[in-house]
Amino acid sequence: MEKNVLITGATSGIGKATAIRLSKEGFNLILCGRRTQRLESLKNQLSSFTEIYTLNFDVRNQADIKNAIKSLPEKFQHIDVLINNAGNAHGLDLIQEGNTDDWDAMLDINVKGLLYMSKAILPEMVSRGNGHVINIGSTAGKEVYPKGNVYCASKHAVDAINQGMRMDLNGTGVKVGAINPGLVETEFSDVRFKGDQEKANKVYQGYKALQAEDIADIIWFVISRPYHVNIADLMVMCTAQASSTLVDKN
Repeated sequence: MEKNVLITGATSGIGKATAIRLSKEGFNLILCGRRTQRLESLKNQLSSFTEIYTLNFDVRNQADIKNAIKSLPEKFQHIDVLINNAGNAHGLDLIQEGNTDDWDAMLDINVKGLLYMSKAILPEMVSRGNGHVINIGSTAGKEVYPKGNVYCASKHAVDAINQGMRMDLNGTGVKVGAINPGLVETEFSDVRFKGDQEKANKVYQGYKALQAEDIADIIWFVISRPYHVNIADLMVMCTAQASSTLVDKN
């Protein structure tokens, strides 16, 4: 049976790697993102493997999300798997020196964006009595590190929402789980350090970080389990990482 998977933040990093992995497993994909050119490029790349539909919107805009979901053609209207992947980190500052625009961006995308997407998709899953939500969290949702303040708070919120969502949906037939990666070598640090490539590169020097493809493999594993199996909360780090502040770079 064909399954439709919707991925937010599909234009780079974990989202893009997941789209590539799942396309080769035969899942039909709804790829969502803000960067139209990247979406179209990815669609062209993957269309030979499976059916692709793209939606261009910002998860911070609830009205745009509703309109985008309503615009889906009939074939894509029932969504079997929602992957709440869109997220960001802006800045790495002491709380007293933090930029409130950065705070707004992290809370609006990481927390409210995840909620808006879930609100748009869940009612149809519940009415159908079937579905699967995967929330992409972070090890930053399990512990706090210096200067991580608001980013860590946003990912702690994802952890709480994931647990609450699983409780509220118990008995509906909808599975809910989270994948919480540690250090993954993507554009994440480019965004966090606002284009300072030297700072971004230093994050991943001296050890082998997780790659986006590693998380994509895990996502495929999670969604390919039998119906009675739910990976509720999975944390994954590279071998060199023991915690947010302890990384072997020798």
